[in-house]
Amino acid sequence: MSEKLFEPVTLGKLALSNRVVMAPMSRNRATAEGLATELMATYYGQRAGAGLIVTEGVQPSVVGQGFSNSPGLHSQAQVESWKPVTDAVHAAGGKIVAQLMHAGRIGHPDLYPSGHQSVAPSAVTAAGQAYGPAGPLDYPEPRALTVEEIAEVVKEFADAAQNAVDAGFDGVEVHAGNGFLLHQFLAENSNRRTDQYGGPIENRIRFAIEVIEAVSERIGADRVGVRISPANPYNDIVEGDTRAIYEALVAALPPIAFIHLLEGGDRDHTAALRAQWTGTIILCPHPENGVAVSAAIATEALETGVGCAIAFGSAFIANPDLVERLRTGAPLAQDDTTKWYGGDHTGYTDYPTHVAAGAA
Repeated sequence: MSEKLFEPVTLGKLALSNRVVMAPMSRNRATAEGLATELMATYYGQRAGAGLIVTEGVQPSVVGQGFSNSPGLHSQAQVESWKPVTDAVHAAGGKIVAQLMHAGRIGHPDLYPSGHQSVAPSAVTAAGQAYGPAGPLDYPEPRALTVEEIAEVVKEFADAAQNAVDAGFDGVEVHAGNGFLLHQFLAENSNRRTDQYGGPIENRIRFAIEVIEAVSERIGADRVGVRISPANPYNDIVEGDTRAIYEALVAALPPIAFIHLLEGGDRDHTAALRAQWTGTIILCPHPENGVAVSAAIATEALETGVGCAIAFGSAFIANPDLVERLRTGAPLAQDDTTKWYGGDHTGYTDYPTHVAAGAA
């Protein structure tokens, strides 16, 4: 197997020891107040062999929360709670960025302490359901943000980015995919505005660009990435002209450290975006026939040049030493999907390394 996956790479200000990236995955182990915990420090520290860790989605404000027990970066207490996490990763030689994620219309008042009404580009209810302790909950109708409130949300992202740096993170990733708030502005079915943030594509990308520019101005573009998921229908998203949207979005981006591209199955579109963007791309390859990303799939993407680094998701859950397993060809452990969200250390920090499992 090619060694390219294990070669260093630089993304803006981030010098990575290898090209294996731990993708953001919600695990819901924070406190009800959005504080990171000692358990989270252990979890991320165990996985610091990745060239880069992208955290689970972190809300930039109270209103940005969409799930129970998800962490935030909008209070001083939250900043302090993240410091043991970043310290643990750095002590193990790793790099870590905070993914700033505003859920927008995805969520339910019953799932978080504030019980607030969700906000969105337009008052359009998402199809589907949230899952609370008592069972499924239909998504409620969100409230459309005013132009003044949009400006405030932009500032909240910039403030959260500064908080991330203060907490010891190496940078941030702005989440503009997977049907959350920035993606809701991009998509034609969730954005029915008639002002400067709706209608033509150049208007629908405006909010995302304003957020990324504000974050870049606050902490430096060389410490900022953006995650996009072209053609991803997750969370009831219908984009419209996907290719035109992302061509315009990428063209308008400031010189940030990286684009993190969740591939939607259209490798030709991935190649087109790679050709358009002169910076670095972290690629989360589309599963082939339902098979998760493997070393072979990752290597092929690197060799063909569509990605500069490769994001691995669920493989990191049960394999804290994933990089070493990929390097040596050791078998991968299987994760317990019933323990993905919430709970204690079980199915979170109790997965052994390959060596510790007695398979050295």
